[in-house]
Amino acid sequence: MNISSIVVQTTPKYLEQVVEDLKNCKACDYHIHDEKGRIIITIEGNGVKEELEKLRVIEAIPHVISADMQMAYSEDELDEHIEVLENSDAVPKMLNDDNIDPDKIIYRGDLKRKDLEGFAEEFDKVD
Repeated sequence: MNISSIVVQTTPKYLEQVVEDLKNCKACDYHIHDEKGRIIITIEGNGVKEELEKLRVIEAIPHVISADMQMAYSEDELDEHIEVLENSDAVPKMLNDDNIDPDKIIYRGDLKRKDLEGFAEEFDKVD
C-alpha cells in the first residue's frame, strides 16, 4: 500500500468549491487548507500506477490549478525494488549487448517529456 500527500492549488475565489469537490471525491482524503488556496490531501494506492490514476482524477477537478505529490510512503514496494536492484548487475545487460539497436532502448529520465503512467507500469513490474 502506498500513501502520498498532495498539495492542491486553486484560487481563493474557488477555494470552497474545490475543497467540497475534494471531500466528495473518492480518490483522496481531505485534511486542511489555507485562505490562499493551498489544500493538503492524501491518496492511497496499491502501487504507483494506481496513485497516478487518482492524481489525474484530482487534476481534472474544475478550478484545480495544480496537484503535486510532496511525500510518499510505500509499505512493501520499496523493499521489493531494492531487492531487485541489489540482485542486478550495476550496468544493465542491454548496455553491454552489441546486438541491441540503441533506438530500441527506452530512456525514462527526461522529465520534460515524462510518461509517468508508462514509468509506473514498468516500476510496478517486480521480477
